[in-house]
Amino acid sequence: MKKILIFLLISSSLSAQYQYTKTQRNLDFALAFGTAASPSVSYQKLYGIGKSDRFKIGWGVRLNTFFSGQKDYITAPASLTSGKQSIVALFTENIASNLDTLQLTKSALGSLNGKVVLQYSFRKLDIGFNIDAVGFSFGKKQSGKFVANESKSLNNSTQTAKPTPLNLLLISDSDIGSLNSELYFRYWVNDRFAVRAGASFQFLEYTTDKVLTFENDRFRHKTLLPFVAITYSPFKMIYKDVR
Repeated sequence: MKKILIFLLISSSLSAQYQYTKTQRNLDFALAFGTAASPSVSYQKLYGIGKSDRFKIGWGVRLNTFFSGQKDYITAPASLTSGKQSIVALFTENIASNLDTLQLTKSALGSLNGKVVLQYSFRKLDIGFNIDAVGFSFGKKQSGKFVANESKSLNNSTQTAKPTPLNLLLISDSDIGSLNSELYFRYWVNDRFAVRAGASFQFLEYTTDKVLTFENDRFRHKTLLPFVAITYSPFKMIYKDVR
C-alpha cells in the first residue's frame, strides 16, 4: 500500500510540472498480430477533465479488419451461453450443452464502429483504454463445418455464414456483432508522432444462412492479440515543462 501511495505522489508531482492539452486529436494506424492479422485505422478526439487535463475522455471512429485461417466460432447469444443476460452473464458459468461450434475455413471481415476512449497521461506517456460501441460489419460469405451437441442431423454438416451486420456493445456475451477493445500505452516521440502498444481483445461474429440448433444463427470467436501502432496528431501535442 505504501509503495502505491509513493508511486501516485511521485507521478502527480512529475505530471504537475507539465502542461497538457485541453483536447487531443489523433489518427492511428495499428496492427494486431499472432494467430491472426488484424490491421485497423482510427480517429479519436479526447477532452481533458479537471485542472491538469491529465485525465481525458472522448470518442472515436475505428475501421477494423480481421484475417485468419480456420477458426472456431462458438454459439454467441448470452441467453444460450449462460442463460443470463446483461451484467449477470459475466458472473455465470457457460452451459456446455448449449454450445455448438462453427468451424469456418477462414475469416475475412471488417467493421466500422464508433468507440469510447478513456486516457490518463504522465508527461509524454499516455495510458488508456478504448472500446467499440456501435457500428456495422461487412465481408464475404465463408463456409465451414458445424459441430452440434444435440442434433445428429446437423452435426458435421457444412454451413455458410457471413459477418453479422449490426455491431452493438451491451455486456459480455450480450454483445452483438464484431467489436474491438484495446488497453494501451502510448509514448510521444515528438509533438506530432507517437508509438503505441498494448493488447487488443476482439469479438468476431458470423451469422449462418440457416437457423440451426436452439433456433440460433449467431456464432462468435473471441481473441486476445498484442498490437503495435503509430499515432499522428494533426495538431501539436503540448507537454510543456512549466517548472
